[in-house]
Order: sequence, then C-alpha cells, then structure tokens
Amino acid sequence: MLLCLMLAVTATATITPAYAQQPTSAETDAALDDARKQIDAVQTGVADVTDDAELIRRRATALDIQTKADAIAEALAPQLTSVQARLGELGPLAAGAKEAADVAAQRSQLEKSRVALDAQVKLARLLSVEGGQAAEQISGLRRSQFQARLGERRASVVGSSFWREFRSDAPRDASRLMALGSELGAAALVTPYWVWIAIALAIVALLALRLAIVRLILRLTATRVPPGRLRRSLLALALVMLATVTPGLVAVLITLGLNWGTPLASDTQALMVGLVGMACFGGYIAGLGKALLSPFRSSWRLLPIPDLVSLRMRWFPLVLAIVIVLAWVGERVPVMLNASLTITIAANAVVALVLGVTIGIAMLRAERMRRNALRDPETQIVPPRPFWLSLLMAATWLVFAVSFVSVLIGYVAFAGFVVKQVVWTLVVVCSGYLLSVLIEDGFTTLLTSPGKENKDGEDTKSDLASPRVRDQAAVLLSGLGRLFVLLFALVLLLAPFGEGPLELFHRADQLHNGLSIGEVQIRPGAVLQAVLVLFGSLLAVRIFKSWLQNRYLPTTTFDPGMQLSATTLFGYFGVVVSIALAMSAVGVGLERVAWVASALSVGIGFGLQAVVQNFVSGLILLAERPVKVGDWVSLGGVEGDILRINVRATEIQMGDRSTVIVPNSEFITKTVRNVTHSNPLGLVSIKLPMPLGTDAQKVRKLMQDAFEAHEDVLDTPAPSVALDGIDGSNLMFNASGFVSSPRAAYGVRSTLLFDILSRLNAEGMAMAKQSTTMLISAPLTGGLPGQPGLPVQTPQAVPPPVGPAT
Repeated sequence: MLLCLMLAVTATATITPAYAQQPTSAETDAALDDARKQIDAVQTGVADVTDDAELIRRRATALDIQTKADAIAEALAPQLTSVQARLGELGPLAAGAKEAADVAAQRSQLEKSRVALDAQVKLARLLSVEGGQAAEQISGLRRSQFQARLGERRASVVGSSFWREFRSDAPRDASRLMALGSELGAAALVTPYWVWIAIALAIVALLALRLAIVRLILRLTATRVPPGRLRRSLLALALVMLATVTPGLVAVLITLGLNWGTPLASDTQALMVGLVGMACFGGYIAGLGKALLSPFRSSWRLLPIPDLVSLRMRWFPLVLAIVIVLAWVGERVPVMLNASLTITIAANAVVALVLGVTIGIAMLRAERMRRNALRDPETQIVPPRPFWLSLLMAATWLVFAVSFVSVLIGYVAFAGFVVKQVVWTLVVVCSGYLLSVLIEDGFTTLLTSPGKENKDGEDTKSDLASPRVRDQAAVLLSGLGRLFVLLFALVLLLAPFGEGPLELFHRADQLHNGLSIGEVQIRPGAVLQAVLVLFGSLLAVRIFKSWLQNRYLPTTTFDPGMQLSATTLFGYFGVVVSIALAMSAVGVGLERVAWVASALSVGIGFGLQAVVQNFVSGLILLAERPVKVGDWVSLGGVEGDILRINVRATEIQMGDRSTVIVPNSEFITKTVRNVTHSNPLGLVSIKLPMPLGTDAQKVRKLMQDAFEAHEDVLDTPAPSVALDGIDGSNLMFNASGFVSSPRAAYGVRSTLLFDILSRLNAEGMAMAKQSTTMLISAPLTGGLPGQPGLPVQTPQAVPPPVGPAT
C-alpha cells in the first residue's frame, strides 16, 4: 500500500495541476493578469514586514504564483510548437509572390496565434522567475529576522529594572487579559444552558466511545492482524490517531458552544482555532508517549525499556502535552493582546523554564528507575544503554544549562528557542521511530510469509513469488520507506530554520519540470516510466525465458546443452533490449551514449581486456558450441563434466565432486579434449594373455559370450574378439564393445573382467603366468680370505606381458 501511495503521489506530481485541460486564450490572459497583481501585492512593502506569519503567507502566495506560471508555460508550449510546425509546413512566402486567399488567411491566423502564444509563454516564465525571486527574498528576510530575534538581548529577568518595568506595565496588561476573559465569559453566558448540557453529554459520549474503540482495536489487532510485530505497531499507530482526534473534537465542541450565541471577535476566534490545533497536537504527544511506553502491556511495547521505567514514566507524556498546550497559550495570548515587552519576555522565560524543568525531571526519574532495575537484575533484564544515547542525554543537559544561563543574562528568545527545539526534536524522533517500525513490520509480515512446499520438498510457487524474492522485496521496500521517513524527519527538524514542509512540497511540485543534465532532460514522470518499462521488460523476458526453457525447447530435437545455451543467449539479449527500452523511455537515446561507448572502449581495451576476452569467448562457446553443458572435457590437467557456461567462466565438476572455474578464453585459445563432443558412445576394450597351447576358438567364444551377455553392451556396433598376436609364449586376445556413454565404460569393463575370469575358472582354463629369467654373471675372484671366488647370481625380471596376469 505504501509503494502504491508513493507511486500515485509521484505520478500526480508529474501532471500539470491547474491547466491539464487546454485553457482558452482569454482564460490564460485573465490568469496571467491575476498572477501579476498577486506578485505585485506580495512584493509591496515586504522589507518592512516583521510578522513571521505574514511573511509565511506572502511566501506561500509567491510559490503558488510560480507553480501556476510554470503550469501555464508548460501547457502553452505544445500549442506554440504545433503552430510553429504548421507555419513551417506552409513554408516562407516568396518575395512578390501571391498565394491563394484561403492559404493567406490561414497563414495570417497562424501568425497571430504564434505571436499571442509566444507572448503568453514569455510572460508566464517571467512571472515564474519573479515568484521564485520573491520567495527567495522572503526566505532570506525570515532568516535574518530569526537570527536577529535569537541574538536580541533584553534586561535580565533577575534584575531590578526588569521587575520595576514589569510592575508598571502589569495593570494595563492585566486589564486587557480581564477583557479577554470577560469576552469569553460573556460568550459562554449567551449560549443557552441546554447547549452546554448537550455539549457536556457529547463530550462524555465521545470519551466513552473512545474507550469502546480502544477495546475494539485491541480485539481486531489480536485476531485479524497476522501474528508478529505488525500487531503491536498497528496498535500503537491506532492509539496515537485516536488520542489525536479526541481532544481536538472536545476543543471543537467547546469552541462551538462559545460561538453559539454571538460570534467571537476575529482575534479571539483565531485564538480558539489555534487552540483546537494545539489540542490535537497535545493529544498526539500524549498518545505517542503512551503507545511507545505501553506501561501495562509489556509484550506490546515497541521501545526496549524495562517495565519499571515504563510504569513510573507513564505520567510524562500527558504532563508534557499539557505543558506544551499551556506554553502555546502563554506565548500566543500576550501577542494577541499586544502586551508590553516585559510581559512577553516574562511569558517566554516561564515557558522555557517550565519545559526544561519538565523534561529534566523526567530524565532524572527515568535514570533513577533504571538504576533501581539494575540493582535487582533477577526481576527483569535491563538492556545496556547505547553510547549514542548517553551522548544525547549529556547534550540535552548541556542545552538545558545553556538555556537557563541565557534566561538569567537576558537572551530569553534564544533560551526559549533551544528548549522548544529539544521538545520538537523529541516529538519528531519518536514519530519517526514509530513510522519506521510500522513500515518494517508491515513489509516483513506481509511479504516474507513462507512458501508452500510439495511432498518432494520443492517450492511450488513461481520464481517471482518464492520466499527469497519476497524477502528481498520486503527488505528493499522497508528500506525505501524508512529512508523516506528519515528524510521527512530531517525536513521537520529544519523547519524552525526556514526549511519547512512548505518548501519541501514546493520543491516536490517543481520536480515535474525535470532536471537538465547536458542535453538530456530528466523528468520524474520519464524516470518512473523508465523504471516501469525496465521492470516490465525484465519480467517479460523472465516469463518468456521460463516458457522457452520449460515448454518449447523440450519439444525440439535440441539436446539439453543446446537448450540451455539458447535460453542463456536469449536472456542476455533480453536484458540488453530491456535496458535500451528503459533508456529510450527516460529520454536517453542510444545515439546519445555512442560517444560514451567510444570513450570507454579505450579503457575497456586496456583495463578490461581479460574480462571482455572471456565474455566474447563465452558468447562463442554458446553460439559455436565446441563444448556444451554435460560434455566430458579435459583441459590442461582438468578433466570433468561441464556444469554451466557463464558470461566470464565455465564451471567443470571433477570426479571428486569438486568444481573448477575455468575462464572461457581457455576453451578458445588452447587444445581441449572433448570426450562426448561428436560420439556419445563409449568403448570397452579388454586385452587378455593366454598360454600358447590354449584353444583360441574356445577363448574367443567365451569372451564373445561375456560381452553379448552384458546388458549395457550395445548390439550395434556388435562386440568383437580379435587375436592381436603372439607375445613370446602367450596368445594376446583383444575384445571390444560399445556402451551408450563413455562415463559407463569403466564400470562395464570392470563387470566384464569379473565375468570373464569367472567363466575361465569354470572352464578350468588358466591364464598365462608372468615369466622371470635368471641371468648368471661371470665368476668373481677375491671372495672371502682363504676361500675361492664364488659365482654371484643377479636376478633380473623380464618385463611382464601386456594385460592382466594371474
């Protein structure tokens, strides 16, 4: 669902929002005139504006003008191109020539349209540039004012001069505050009592409904959601959403009651509307903290914290939410009442101190509870604290110390900013953590379910739905989702510095114009189209390759090696075509990368010579097929069966089941012995020595019968027994026969030898014995003292006859 949403958003961003339907010329002129008036209003007196809210409004208007102007220019560009093309078809008017009336009228109309469209396009682009410049000017003005406010120093809140001025301004500010209270009280009294009773009953019903929805969510997540971590992350998200909506609805009901009789003043109404938003934000903070801590359901807790710490810290999210809402009211009311500077400074100082003290007390309490849990390790296991968390806590204490010192010396604005930034960072980090866990749990649970296996243990699903592919998709999609959350969290953290979500959305909206890289215009729509084309092409190649390998090629007369070679070549060709189609879809034609290929050819020729040589050799092996998968080959001392011919190398399985990787160029440049290349038959040859007086015909018939009796010896060609010759006192018989494969020759030869020896033994026929000859040398003299020389006999073995001997 997240992937579909991201694709939908990306596709929507590539569509021109305001002018998808071709507007008329009058409508375009009216839109451009209105944009001109708006940009003039934005630029008028912008340097004197000090209200940040007004600057934000003007910047949003400037960005909107820029977006609309770009949309108008993009919508008119094809019309202008079409008119220019039609004028080009008419051709230039020759000097002194007179053309037909209808042609002249058409040329005049086209020329007027061209001039009007060209003027409108140029004006739209000019307004787009002015809108962007105005937005950048306002952004720079906001940054400079922001830096000035942070660096502004006032009288210290502990100084006597500050309090003297505070006492002098307090009565006037108190009277304004009482006037606001009187206005709200009067509005409440004007509303009939039955309306307040109905509102109170609605609030009670809303709270009761909230409790019922919580129970319903617990039951649904426990019964309908697949088992795993997704249950607790979905429950946490649902609780956060429910906690956000409830206080907002309560605030809406109260605001409705105050406006029932007489509408409030505009400033008071704006205050109540902002209070509704802050109530939702406070509820969000309370719900987020409760969902992450989960004090009463430890098995559903997302954060790895001890139970004792979670239980004792359950008050912190609600207290922090209330403090944040009160802090907003304390800052907003003085601004609305146009209170004195001392009251505003005092309110900001109180806000900074209260927020800092609240978070500081929570950190001290959590640390104390953690130490108590460490002292009693038998009750629960406390995970070790990461080093980065210790650094973060130390940095937070340092920020609070700097804030406290800044309040004392008069930099109240800076102190309030750093404390509120700590609170904002805490909220953003916790929100990003919840979304990251939800994304990871969702993809992991929904995509990594195990595939069913048949009784033979083979996966019954297709390759695209195999567990391995689904695991990879889950990891990839969860990584992309978490990256998106991280980037958005960084944008939110930079929002106080002028780089908020408004700027992010504007840049995302401007992406449809594309990014120019040289002469290539990269647009998000074209990139998305290229990704879809590449994915669809690769999917089609995979499906057709599977059909080719499993359905079509087995019906042909090709051997398995040829079938595998054809499938591999088609896969290479399909990948190349898919990449070419994707490049064309993104706007990069093959002719535009020809110079890149020419430049890289030099580097390929030198640095990648061996790789390219092996790659080309692999293509030659697949096409010419001097060796193929399943052949028994011998190359440079390596002998075995070819398992696979890859792009760079060939895998050969040895007799000991080990695999040798041989570069493909070795098969092209060296001598290769292919036992099974052209002749699939194997030869079995047995040489047998027999005594000279043996009946030769009987031995011949005996060996012939043994060959014919073996089931693996082929009848055609028929086995034969020949008399090779006479070697000394032996007759040399040579019997030969053929088997279906050379790999079976060794086993069949062994079986035939056993059978022939058994037959010879049954017939009482003995094989020729190995003969030895004793050579006697001449008598030697000089033997032992007192004894005559004795002849020495030196035995020397005569080489044995060829063939087995008994």
